[in-house]
Amino acid sequence: MNSCPCCGETSATSLPLERPRRPAAARASVSLRAAANASAASSPTLDEAHCKVLTVGHSTRPIEVFVALLRSHGVTRLIDVRTVPRSRHNPQYNRDVLPLPLAAVNIGYAHASGLGGFRPTRPDSPNAGWRNLSFRGYADYMQTTDFAVDLASVIELARNDRVALMCAEAVPWRCHRSLIADALLVHGVAVCEIVSLERLQAHRLTPFARVRGEEITYPLADP
Repeated sequence: MNSCPCCGETSATSLPLERPRRPAAARASVSLRAAANASAASSPTLDEAHCKVLTVGHSTRPIEVFVALLRSHGVTRLIDVRTVPRSRHNPQYNRDVLPLPLAAVNIGYAHASGLGGFRPTRPDSPNAGWRNLSFRGYADYMQTTDFAVDLASVIELARNDRVALMCAEAVPWRCHRSLIADALLVHGVAVCEIVSLERLQAHRLTPFARVRGEEITYPLADP
């Protein structure tokens, strides 16, 4: 089975390749928080509804192609949401390598460890609507302070920067960044996936999500 490299190994009982459908908090990473604080201090507050965040999977792209993709959509800051910010097969995306070609074109880089995957499911999970256990575990984690702090930092950065959230998986609905996008939508932040040099695709809330205020869960359908 295939699964998002950022979300952990696929359980035999999960369905990693299905599209989302209804079935029949320690601290932010220092670099991310510091960037958000600097952004808040230097510019006036903007309404959250006007914040725009992009998402992208680096996949196997050559670094030159990836950088061109970001530049074509005006990205000024890349937020890495991989739990492990390195790739054996695509070392051009390792944390100690990637910031250099980004800096050459004035794109900042930060790693958001508080938004990474590899999260266990809770025995009392309110997110049983996800049959994919990796996604269910991440949805459980979205209720924590750790997640909330780094999400707030992304929202703050997006007030003044053109932010892109990056993971490894090319297809957004196979990746936990789609759940991060749900959380951003609930906070009034419009999110689009970078599809190509010319095209963005608006993220839409997962159909079986339940929203109460700024809290989002994915419960089973009522019988």
